Amino acid sequence: MAQAARGEISFPTSVNAVLRLQRALDDPDCPLDETIRLVLAEPQLAARTVALANSAAFGGSGGPPVTNVRAAVTRIGYRRLQALVASLVVRQFGARINDPGLRAKAEQLWQHTTHVAALAASMARHVTGVNVDTALFAGIIHEMGGFYLLSRADEFPGLLDDDPEKWGELCEDVVGLEVLKKLAVPEPVAEAVGELRRSWVSMPPSTLLDTLLLANHFAPIPSPLGTAPAPLPEHGESALDFVLDEEMLDTIRAEALETCAALGGPSLV
Repeated sequence: MAQAARGEISFPTSVNAVLRLQRALDDPDCPLDETIRLVLAEPQLAARTVALANSAAFGGSGGPPVTNVRAAVTRIGYRRLQALVASLVVRQFGARINDPGLRAKAEQLWQHTTHVAALAASMARHVTGVNVDTALFAGIIHEMGGFYLLSRADEFPGLLDDDPEKWGELCEDVVGLEVLKKLAVPEPVAEAVGELRRSWVSMPPSTLLDTLLLANHFAPIPSPLGTAPAPLPEHGESALDFVLDEEMLDTIRAEALETCAALGGPSLV
C-alpha cells in the first residue's frame, strides 16, 4: 500500500449519514448533544473534526491536544463543521463500496466498530477511568485501516484474499497508522489504536489501550478482517475479576447497547 504511505488517501463515506448531519447543522436549534451523536456516527468526519480542532487556527498548538469530539465541536463551532461536512458530501460519491462481498465485510466491520466504541465508552466510565469521549472516539476510528482497504479493494485484485496475518500487517501496521496520520488523529489515540494487535490488558486496566482491548474482547460481533484478539482468561481465573465482575459486565453491556443505537444502528446506510 505504497499509495497510503505517500498520503494518497481518499475515504469512502455514507451519503445518508453525512446528509443527516448536514440537515441537522442547518437547523440553528440543533442541540450540541445531537450534533456530537451525528458526528460520531461517521468515522471519517469524527476524525477530521478532532483534527481541525487541533489545528493552529483553533489554538491546538498552544496547549494539550483535543482528543474527543465534544471538545472539538465546541472549539470549532457549527459553521466550520458545516464546511467540513459539505466537503465530505462532495468527495464521498466516488468512494462508495458497491461490490456485494466487500459491502458485506464493510457492514460487519461497521457493526463491530459501533459495538467496540460503545463498549469502550462504558469500560472507560466504569473500569479504566479514562476520558469517556476519548474512548468512544478511539473505538469509532480503531478499524479505519480496514475501511480504507475495503474502499480500495476493487482496484487491487487479490488484496482481500483470506489471509489473516496479511490483514493484520496491512491494516494495523501499515495502512491504519498512515490513515490516522493523514487524518491528524491525536497521538495518544493513534498510539493506542496502533498497539491493539500486539498488546495484552494490563492489571489493573487503566489506559486507553486497555479500554480498547477490553472492548474488542467483549464485542459481540467480531471484525471480519485480520486476526482475532488474544483471548482473556475465563472469568474466575483472572485478576480482571477484581475490577470487572459479572454484575458490572452486565451493566456495561446494557449501557453499550443503548450507545450503539445512539450511534446510528448497525447499518452503514
